[in-house]
Amino acid sequence: MFEYPNNLQIIFDKLNINGIKSIIIGGYIRDSLLNIKSKDIDIELYGVSSFDKLEKLLEEFGSVNNVGKSFGVCKLSLENIEIDFTLPRIDNKVSSGHCGFNVEVQADLDFERATSRRDFTINAIGYDVIEKKILDPFNGQNDLNNKILKAVNIKTFAEDPLRVLRAAGFCSRFDLSISDELFILCKDMCNKDVLGELASERIFSEIKKILLKSPKPSIGFRLLKELNALKYLAPLQDLDKNSFENVLDAVDNITRLKTNSNKTNITLMLATLCYKFNSEQIKEFISNLTDEKELLKNILTLLDNSFKNGYSDSELFRLATKVNIEHFLILNRAINSSLNNKIFNELEIRARELNIFNSGATPFLQGRDILAFGIKPSKEYSTILNLAYSAQINLEIQSHEEAIEWLKRYLLS
Repeated sequence: MFEYPNNLQIIFDKLNINGIKSIIIGGYIRDSLLNIKSKDIDIELYGVSSFDKLEKLLEEFGSVNNVGKSFGVCKLSLENIEIDFTLPRIDNKVSSGHCGFNVEVQADLDFERATSRRDFTINAIGYDVIEKKILDPFNGQNDLNNKILKAVNIKTFAEDPLRVLRAAGFCSRFDLSISDELFILCKDMCNKDVLGELASERIFSEIKKILLKSPKPSIGFRLLKELNALKYLAPLQDLDKNSFENVLDAVDNITRLKTNSNKTNITLMLATLCYKFNSEQIKEFISNLTDEKELLKNILTLLDNSFKNGYSDSELFRLATKVNIEHFLILNRAINSSLNNKIFNELEIRARELNIFNSGATPFLQGRDILAFGIKPSKEYSTILNLAYSAQINLEIQSHEEAIEWLKRYLLS
């Protein structure tokens, strides 16, 4: 018997009274079998005679979003979770790419036929919430137990090129081995360049999942290399064997140093993937994934500042004007894991003592101080403030009082 949020049962019972069978499907069941907590819940509904009727039934419980109505998808926001209710459907390939499918909702499909459209056996396990039983027509539980990734349907798998990246992601996230049959198919897909049909944001989305959700992202990237899929992540594919392994070791290291911010984590992890590249190669690598200029700028800045075993206070102040020192230390702990951890600890302690661990030093001299000397606001303000701040990080000014004395001397010069 599977556990799921208690407030779902009243919905299931309501649907059941109205002749609709609810089956939890996919990731939530897979993760439950692996003892992994999951917030995403997909529920497939059988016996729905009218989508409008379904909407009215669900509106009793929360806010309903029917933006996916044409695909048989209805979203329900319920307290802290968002639930996807889907109707059984058939996908027919009509054009290239990840989205080149004609979706046909068929309410009378049985579970096995409806589930045959899914990618992997481990994602095709269902749980009947009324009869309290597992539905597993493709032996996904057995594959999970044997830690092997298999396709539900090897003939239709190749219709969606995104599945190659998803295969690498699942092997990486759950420490699975890809079946020989699926490996051969995925490599053939890469050799035929079908991943070239994918938009860069789709590739980036899967790469982020490998980086953020895997205990050892190296598993996914090694598999991508074996599948000849790294050509979509140039120039990562061009690294020699030793450099490639160094990069993967560093990426695995950084998974143990992640912050509470996924935005920060993806910046640090991409920077780790890029640390063997020159600036032009970094630009090429990131531009192949995304056009996010701020992300590229942050990665270039992190990697443009070389790590030293020791820093004077003035050097630390100067470093803090360029990078977030906490993030800089995380990155370099991952890259330089052979260094004595004491080096990083001492730098962190000193940066905290100087109040520059997460930001640059607060300027002692402010605009109001200049105004107090009867000087009207002008372009000269910026010049004075910049010179004063430079003197501060060079330790020539170490308090507000000394900043005022510095200003007096400057104005008299």
